[in-house]
Amino acid sequence: MNYFLLAETEFFRRINEAGDCNMETAYTAFATQVIELCSGSADTDRTIIALAYIEIELQHHPVRNLSEEKREAAIYVSKALSFVRKMQKLLAAPQVPPLIPVRTSAENTTENPASPLQWTGNAIDLVELIYGINEMGCINNGNMPLKQLAPLLYKIFGVESKDCYRFYIDIKRRKNESRTYFLDRMQEKLNEKMQRDEELERMRR
Repeated sequence: MNYFLLAETEFFRRINEAGDCNMETAYTAFATQVIELCSGSADTDRTIIALAYIEIELQHHPVRNLSEEKREAAIYVSKALSFVRKMQKLLAAPQVPPLIPVRTSAENTTENPASPLQWTGNAIDLVELIYGINEMGCINNGNMPLKQLAPLLYKIFGVESKDCYRFYIDIKRRKNESRTYFLDRMQEKLNEKMQRDEELERMRR
């Protein structure tokens, strides 16, 4: 990987010349190359090094201290530096799966042939499970927002996207002491299974 490829762009040629020219096109091409570098490289360590190099070059570029008539170049150097730093933060952030796009009404079906799993329970039960998983924070250390987690789990279970919050409102309106009907039944069923298994083990002795 060429660590200095960002310094070899048209944008850098223009800020080095610091001419009175419109730099927007060159800046856009530079930003696009930064994005492609961050999203297209499998070697994160090398990408980080390339970004660190260009950050220092921008931070200490002499155009930042030029006279007033060169202000356009100075503005774009500051913009490029801010963008590189933002991309560095994104690259360092915990990676989460992308948001699953909601299918159009023409594509929506109750089954997803691509998924080996099919949710055959009630939709509101699945929402209860999704909210429970989200509150436990056991997916990506709790760093995945519900708006990303819910569509992903819907996709996994092969069902069409639902209005998760509307079902959650219905769950909150329940009058019983415990409003988590599905999770309560799940807990009860699992405890019963363990009791049956233990009884079978005792009978085998």
